[in-house]
Amino acid sequence: MNVDFSPELEAMRKSVRDFVDHEVDPVADQIEREDNIPDQIMKMSKEMGLFGLSIPAEYGGLGIGMVDKCVILEELGRTHNGFTTVIGGHTGIGSVGIVEMGTVEQKKKYLPKMATGECIGAFALTEPCAGSNAAALKTTAVRKGDKYILNGSKHYITNATIAGVFTVMAATDLSQGPKGITSFIVEKGTKGLMIGKPEEKMGLRGAHTCEIFFEDCEIPVENVLGVEGEGYINALKILANGRAGLAARNLGSSEKLLELSLKFAHERVQFDKPIIKQQIIQHYLAEMALDIETLRSLTYRVAGMIDRGTNILKEAAMVKLLGSEVYNRVADKAVQIHGGIGYIKEYPIERYYRDARITKIYEGTSEIQKNIIAGQLMKKYAKTAASAGK
Repeated sequence: MNVDFSPELEAMRKSVRDFVDHEVDPVADQIEREDNIPDQIMKMSKEMGLFGLSIPAEYGGLGIGMVDKCVILEELGRTHNGFTTVIGGHTGIGSVGIVEMGTVEQKKKYLPKMATGECIGAFALTEPCAGSNAAALKTTAVRKGDKYILNGSKHYITNATIAGVFTVMAATDLSQGPKGITSFIVEKGTKGLMIGKPEEKMGLRGAHTCEIFFEDCEIPVENVLGVEGEGYINALKILANGRAGLAARNLGSSEKLLELSLKFAHERVQFDKPIIKQQIIQHYLAEMALDIETLRSLTYRVAGMIDRGTNILKEAAMVKLLGSEVYNRVADKAVQIHGGIGYIKEYPIERYYRDARITKIYEGTSEIQKNIIAGQLMKKYAKTAASAGK
């Protein structure tokens, strides 16, 4: 898919590339050691408007569409994935719900601060017993007068330690299953909301993931997001919308791995010649490039569909699945090309390899994406068959 970008977007792409290359990459090792994004990097990100990628201009954001957003996320994907996850979690599932489903009052209250990064967004759906089967959540919200009382817990919540606002899914009627789930906006500091300690993860250092707990947590009625009982539908829409952005980040990481692998293959000498002369290395690089260009095409196609308001349930699942599979394949080949050096923490290949693995799990596992794709294909077939029968 050929996409023509405006001069303004190209200028922003270049500024983000410069920021990534000259500011974030030099502190990548520090982020790994300290499990923390330096304050200066966060400050510069806010000043560049990176936290406002998904926010309309009238609320202080950049006011750009999904195609343009993917361009920026692709550039961010080239650097430390923990840092990218902080930005991506906020601009994706952390804020999209309020942008797409919030009332005017909710948007006025939250979006301006979210656009500047003063208020970070997080998304709270997953629970200890409700992962891929998210509709089985047990967190409850019982209405009492002009408030809802939340009780329960969520886990694997990205940005929980720094979030100022959470989009939370809770059951207002457990007997109704998915139709009894409602979305809520829960502010940091609300009485009864507790944040657990950060999990020790394999990768994504600097992006903290925690459990959160609700104990008689009082949420005003005006903080219901959307319509009561449509929280599960809202969650699916939020996740689908964010999948093109996640694919763009995976695209950027894959591109960086190919660049590093090409450079290494030209410099590394074995058997008296650079390993780029070995056909198997050339084949690895060719396969990496093919995967990357395939992902690029689907990513921007789906992003364009989102901008046009097209139903993208199937395509969003496809791009999320392809993005994670491509990133993992490219990372695996990058390690193989680099050999022992690719397995050592001193070099970035090892970090990308670890960070790639979670992409097949979070925001919907690869298996769930296949279920969605197959389900949509079966629905289309049934509809076609029914029409033919008439």
